[in-house]
Order: sequence, then structure tokens, then C-alpha cells
Amino acid sequence: MRDEKIVDLYWERNEQAIKHTDEKYGKYLTRIAFNILADTEDSKESVNDTYLAAWNSMPPQRPTALSAYLGKITRQISIDIFRKRNREKRKGSEYAVSYDEISEVLSAGDMTEEQVQARLLGEAINRFLKEQPKEVRNLFIGRYYFLDPLKEAARYCGMSEGKAKSILYRTRILLKEYLQKEGFEI
Repeated sequence: MRDEKIVDLYWERNEQAIKHTDEKYGKYLTRIAFNILADTEDSKESVNDTYLAAWNSMPPQRPTALSAYLGKITRQISIDIFRKRNREKRKGSEYAVSYDEISEVLSAGDMTEEQVQARLLGEAINRFLKEQPKEVRNLFIGRYYFLDPLKEAARYCGMSEGKAKSILYRTRILLKEYLQKEGFEI
């Protein structure tokens, strides 16, 4: 079923919207959740919460890219579950590993920084990524936004794991330099 029709079902408050969403995007959303949570049950919970959040947000939202909309919801819910579950002790997952890698670049300041600063940082990272070759940009987004394992990100970018690791390392160094030039304290 086309995304526009699924969104129409949400707007009509037709429960078939969730069924069709699960059929079309269930595996995709589960993969995002599992990459963050490294737990099957928590991943299922995250995906179910995504369906509820989608149900509650449409209307008034009418996403044009349903997969991206749902992926963003799943990612945020999964990160929230991860933080709640691991307040005292972080467990190994792609979120923890990728967060550790990228944390070298980002400020280690208080997690309660104003949203304005976070938005400015996000915009700066986006500007940096737009300047990078498509291969680098796709690898970086796959690893640090979708939290794909290094091996999988390398595979869909058509390169060896070693090359991907090297590119990501160099990109993190360049990003750090770029952010410092933009005035961010690293």
C-alpha cells in the first residue's frame, strides 16, 4: 500500500493504518530499535510505541515521507527506553558503541543544554555533511543516525569494514575541526 493511503487511513482514524504500517515498515523500524537497544523485547515495545505515537500525531501531522517520519519516532523512543533502562549501567549496543565514537567530537557538557544550542549544533553538523562526498555522508548517517553496525554500514556503502572504519575516523576528526571553527567548544 502506498504511503499516502496509509496516512489517509490514520487521518480517517481507521485502525487498518497500524496493520498496513506494520506490514510495510515493521522490519525497518525493528532494525532501528534493535540497533539502539540490543534487545528483542525492548525493540518490540519501541515499535509498538511508535505505532501509538503515529496514531496520536496524525492528524494534525501529515508526513510526506512516512518511512522517515516513523524512523525518527522509533529512534527517539528507543533512545528514551535505552536511557531509562541503563541509567546506572550502560549495556553494549550499537547506540552505546556509536555514541562512544561520536562523543569524542561532541561537547561533553551538561545533558540539559538549551535546545537552541542543540539545534545550532545539528545545523552545523548538517552543513558539514553536505560538504562531504556522498559515500562519506551515507556512511556517517548510517552509522551515527541509524546506528547501523559498522559491518552493515560498510556493506551497503560497498566498502570493506576497515575502509569504513578509517573513513569514519577521518570524518570525525574533520567534523571536530569544523565544529571548532564554527565556535563550538569541543
